[in-house]
Amino acid sequence: MEERKAFLARYETNTHRLGRICTTVTLLLLVGAPFLIGRVIGAQPDMMAVLRGYLAVGLVWTVSSVAEFLIYTPMLGAGGGYLAFITGNLINMKIPCAMNARDIAGTKAGTTENDIVSTLSIATSSLVTIGVLALGVLLMVPLQPLLTSPTLSPAFDNVVPALFGAFGYQYFRKNPRLAAFPLALMTVFFVCVPSLASQTSVLILPAGAITIGLAYRMYRKGQKDQKGKSSV
Repeated sequence: MEERKAFLARYETNTHRLGRICTTVTLLLLVGAPFLIGRVIGAQPDMMAVLRGYLAVGLVWTVSSVAEFLIYTPMLGAGGGYLAFITGNLINMKIPCAMNARDIAGTKAGTTENDIVSTLSIATSSLVTIGVLALGVLLMVPLQPLLTSPTLSPAFDNVVPALFGAFGYQYFRKNPRLAAFPLALMTVFFVCVPSLASQTSVLILPAGAITIGLAYRMYRKGQKDQKGKSSV
């Protein structure tokens, strides 16, 4: 038992150290790339234009980024969180992959086992994504007539809704009473105000708060019912 605790402590320490190093390197590369390219070709970016562009969309994405960090990190753990945020595409790829792996392995969020499973699943997803992208680049020209076909266009437009519909159903069916109201409320919001579709990450917070409140109310009601039965 002591050896296991010591190993897990080293694993967590090494994960955070490696994650911070890789995150720092990634940020430097992402931010430094425009300046490096500009220096090579002799055309530095206009910083005022960059600032105006950031103010136009950056404030919204800043709130979204903070919300995603607070929501997804407890689900993914340290290793999975670092790897997912570095490689990107969380909502479409990394989160469904990690949640599916967690269900298959039977681990619980917040445990070291879940951290390891999430890290392995996200790493596998990242490698598969890189392989598919590389293959897609090589086959882009030969497959272009097929990919731009009007027949397949509706399918490509509905990949994400189909993915999350199937992904969400496996959780909704576990407690339909709990899922019904938040799902209906968010559906009404998106139908009445279609522009909210671009604010999905921000709306996760109120939807999650409503769900937690309903779950707590159902829990308290169940406790009262059990006390009433036991007193009888």
